[in-house]
Amino acid sequence: MITLYGISNCDSMRKSGKWLDSQNIEWSLHDYRKHGIDHALAAELLAVFGSERLINKRGTTWRQLPADQQARIADPAATVALIQAYPALIKRPVVSSGTKGWALGYEELTNLSG
Repeated sequence: MITLYGISNCDSMRKSGKWLDSQNIEWSLHDYRKHGIDHALAAELLAVFGSERLINKRGTTWRQLPADQQARIADPAATVALIQAYPALIKRPVVSSGTKGWALGYEELTNLSG
């Protein structure tokens, strides 16, 4: 089973869910706003993707962060705390496919089925 991590009202998340449904792939949603993101998951995502791939620097949440907080993404511990406090910083969707590992974004999701 695939788990999509993100925010339910995000267009990329909706598009991903529709695509999975069209492929008859069973999936579940982990909505950061409802379920949060614990330290272990945040640290794992950072280890898998790195801050440059994981953090959405084009999003409103990033642009609204003060420069001193933006500069903290060079420090992994600070980045984990930052994405726990502001999960909307994480690019969406983050995909866990179990056997095939992790993917980031709609394009990588569609490549998992192949």
